[in-house]
Amino acid sequence: MPDSNITKRALAAALKELMETEPFTKISVSEICKKCDMSRKSFYYHFKDKYDLVNWIYYTECVTSLQEKGYNNGWDLMDELCVYFYDNRVFYRKTLTVEGQNSFSEYFRDIIVPIIFDDVERIFGKDESNRFYVDFYADAFLAAIKRWLLDKDCIPSEEFVSRLKKCLLGISHNIVKNYADNII
Repeated sequence: MPDSNITKRALAAALKELMETEPFTKISVSEICKKCDMSRKSFYYHFKDKYDLVNWIYYTECVTSLQEKGYNNGWDLMDELCVYFYDNRVFYRKTLTVEGQNSFSEYFRDIIVPIIFDDVERIFGKDESNRFYVDFYADAFLAAIKRWLLDKDCIPSEEFVSRLKKCLLGISHNIVKNYADNII
């Protein structure tokens, strides 16, 4: 198995290097393989396509690390996640612009939905409307991350999370304070 990871890491490094100068959509599997002296057969033995490689990079670099740490609250998780994205923003700026089937945006959304679902269920209990709430927050979070990273003057992760926290908690506080009688 270690040889498998060496191959995967070499392919990941090649893709990252190519993405420093080319848009993701313009990079072919052949270019990735050529960059690290591997055959296309080796690539397809490990990955379905270049989208699968991007998702593997995110999973191995970010998700596994976050899972190992364990967090007391969602804001600590958010801090770490945003630090990772900010540190790797050149790479993710290019992957987040790709839309559609197998895109990183779709994969990232699939990862955050269960996390949000747990929080929504903790707040509202088991409710038939939970899917609506989860979709709303997952879409909003994905859009916020994209807008933040794609901004040419991308603010540091700490500031982004601080603004996000202020926005969400401020709105929540205002709703409870002013509309508590109307909440169903």
